[in-house]
Amino acid sequence: MSECTHDCSSCSQNCGERKPESMLEKPHELSKIGKVIGVVSGKGGVGKSLVTSLLAVSLQRNEHKTAVFDADITGPSIPKMFGIRDKARGDDMGLYPAKSKLGTEIMSVNLLLENESDPVIWRGPVIAGVVKQFWTDVIWNEVDYMMVDMPPGTGDVPLTVFQTIPINGIIIVTTPQELVSMIVEKAVKMAKLMNVPILGIVENMSYAECPDCGKKIQVFGDSHIEEIAKEYGLPVLARIPMNPKLAAACDKGMIELFEGDWLQDAVSAIEAV
Repeated sequence: MSECTHDCSSCSQNCGERKPESMLEKPHELSKIGKVIGVVSGKGGVGKSLVTSLLAVSLQRNEHKTAVFDADITGPSIPKMFGIRDKARGDDMGLYPAKSKLGTEIMSVNLLLENESDPVIWRGPVIAGVVKQFWTDVIWNEVDYMMVDMPPGTGDVPLTVFQTIPINGIIIVTTPQELVSMIVEKAVKMAKLMNVPILGIVENMSYAECPDCGKKIQVFGDSHIEEIAKEYGLPVLARIPMNPKLAAACDKGMIELFEGDWLQDAVSAIEAV
């Protein structure tokens, strides 16, 4: 056996010196992207898109240039929340994201469909390929923080995002139900397997506030978020209430006008990355 030169590219031996090849893809050569933060969960329906949008808006209010990468190909809702009706455009150089009224850059499959209500009936590899193209073919313009709205679960698309995009950290979204422990555990285990830093947990639909007396009502029962966070050594970054005004803002495409300071700690955690 010849002496090791530590140049794995010209060697066929499978030894302890061999490092696994990186699968990270380079963004478009004209893109300028700072930090990339994923918003994930172990199941659907917990409000990842809401949290993604609120974080992007909150960071923008702190005078950062933000973008939202909508990786939820079969259930895209980001454009509607921001009131975007224009389609994404492209030329020989690449694709250009749409912009919200206040300047957040957004790319979503809904911006490429003829009708936003058309279903996306594609198999996993095709969906994963589109997600990869949103990174390699879209020209993102001087983004300080890019929020990635991930689809639920641990399948093709989350795996593609973690393997091909340099994620600087993730935020796990949960709800107060007993099921939360399983949701968090799935997301934590996948992040650790992929060596992705976990910034903390956001609990959505945490409570409802009585409009008359201000009392907090635990609609789903007592929250277990503190004990679950302690078990995995994670901070609880926010508790977002069930708020009719916030829901109406999303429905009307006016998420950028929401009022509330629930995400201050989450924003600080992202800025500290």
